[in-house]
Amino acid sequence: MADIAAVPLTPTSPPHGTLARAERFVWLTARVLEQRLFAHHFRDGAAGPVETALEAYRNADGGYGHALEPALRGPASLPAHTARALHVLDSVARCDARRAEDVCRYLTSVSTTEGALTAIRPEAALPAVRPAGSGDAAVRLPGALSATAPVVGLLHRNEVWHPWLFRATDFCWQAVESLEAARPSDVVAAVLFLDHAPDRARAEAAADRLGHLVRRERLVVLDPDAPGARPAASTAPGSVPGHTPGDRRFPHDYARTPDSLARAWFTDAEIERSLDVLAAGQQADGGWPARRLPGAPEPAPAALLEARPIATIEALRTLAAYGRSLA
Repeated sequence: MADIAAVPLTPTSPPHGTLARAERFVWLTARVLEQRLFAHHFRDGAAGPVETALEAYRNADGGYGHALEPALRGPASLPAHTARALHVLDSVARCDARRAEDVCRYLTSVSTTEGALTAIRPEAALPAVRPAGSGDAAVRLPGALSATAPVVGLLHRNEVWHPWLFRATDFCWQAVESLEAARPSDVVAAVLFLDHAPDRARAEAAADRLGHLVRRERLVVLDPDAPGARPAASTAPGSVPGHTPGDRRFPHDYARTPDSLARAWFTDAEIERSLDVLAAGQQADGGWPARRLPGAPEPAPAALLEARPIATIEALRTLAAYGRSLA
C-alpha cells in the first residue's frame, strides 16, 4: 500500500475521526474522480476539477462508459454509467442544459419505444468486446424503473426539458403507481424520481402509497438488533472483502436526505437507529463497503476497489445531511 505519510490530510482534522479516516481511505484507494469529489464535498474543493475528471469517461455518442460505474467494465456507453455521470454533475451543480442535451441525445438512442431505459443484463455487464457507443441491443430489452427513474429524477431536479424526458416521465409514473411486489432497488429508484417530479401533489400521493408498501412488505430493516439485520462485509468462500451482499435496506437507504419524501415513512427513532447503523459501517481502513449493483455480476477486486470510495462519499454525505458529526 502507498506510504500513508504522503496522504494530504487537513491538519485540523482529528486524526482518528470519521472524516479523517475516510479521507485517508479515499486518497489511498480512489480514482481521481472520487478524490476530486471528496475534496469538493468536504474540503471546499472547486467543482471544475470534478467536471474535468468526469470528462474522461464521456463518449462521442453523448453517453458515458469506461467503467464509470465500476461494476460494468469496458468502454461502451451504458445507461448505468450515464446515471452515475448525472449524479456526479448534479452533486457539484454542473448538470446544465448544454451537458444535458448531449446526455438526452444518447438516452434517446438507447431507450425503448416508450422512452424507458433498460436494466443491466449480466451477460452484457462486461462489454469488453463491444465498441464504444454500441447500445442497439439495449433497445430490444424491456424498460426498467430501476434504470430510468434515477435519470429522470435528476434531470427534473435540474429543470432540464427534452422530448425524451416527456416519454420517460410518463413511463416512470406508470411504473411507480403500479408497483405492488417491488424490490428494494425499485423503491430506491422510485423515490429518486418522486423527490423531483414536477407534479408535487401526485408525487406526494405516490410516495405515501409506496411507504405503506415498504413497511407492509418488510422491504426495510427497522430493528438493527434483530439477528442478521446489520450489513456486514461478505466473508463467505469466494466472496470479495468490502462488498455488502444481499439487498437489505435501512431507512437511510430510502430517505437519503431529511427533505426526501421517504423521510415521512419513518419515525425519528427509526431514522436515528438507521443512521447509527450507517455510521457503524465504516470499516477499519476508513471506507464503507460497496453495495452490489442490481443485475451486475459479483464485482472483481478492481471494480470493488473503485466502488468503495463511491460508497464512502455517499455515506458521509448522508450522515452530514442529517447533521451527524463527522469528527
